[in-house]
Amino acid sequence: MAGNASVLEDSSILSRLDQSLLKIEKAFALISGLAIFLLMVLAVRSVGGREFFEEPLSGYVDWIMQLMPLIAILAVSFAMRDGTHIRMDLFVAQLSGRALWAFEFITTSIVLILMILLVWGSWSHFDRAFDWNAPLFSRDSTIDIGLPIWPAKILVPIGFSVLCLRLILQSYGYARAMILGLANPVGVPLVQDAAAQAAAEADNLINKG
Repeated sequence: MAGNASVLEDSSILSRLDQSLLKIEKAFALISGLAIFLLMVLAVRSVGGREFFEEPLSGYVDWIMQLMPLIAILAVSFAMRDGTHIRMDLFVAQLSGRALWAFEFITTSIVLILMILLVWGSWSHFDRAFDWNAPLFSRDSTIDIGLPIWPAKILVPIGFSVLCLRLILQSYGYARAMILGLANPVGVPLVQDAAAQAAAEADNLINKG
């Protein structure tokens, strides 16, 4: 797993686009965090209702199904931007310079192609569940309390589309670094070594103190 990563900023168009997209990613990450909190509240309500009132929360599993895309999908792009997603650094740590940027460009481009296909597929799933003429615009619903499924399904292509935008920016950033031979390109996560991570954490503690 990647450690703490830094993303450099400057006045370039790439950096401005990166910062603009980051605002959307932060908003989505906040929504994901609130969804996790709501999931905990629902769990307490369900367990407490069963334990003390012999009446668990109706449709608990249905609500979990609705919240899962919020938790699992919306914050992925934010993690990708900061380099805090799951990644294998054992091989990458041995690379530097143009070889590193070439490797990052190739792998990021492959992921971008995969995500474009997933956007197309997830939109198809949403389209099958949505109907303007159906009750609650839904052709499908959850098993227990009949919640419409399309709101959860549309979150997947939305979250993946934001991730595609992030991957496009990073692919361009890596390609630019590879062509120009940049040591510290903007708009891409620069994974720090253990010493740099420790220094950054110490600075954060000092600033908070």
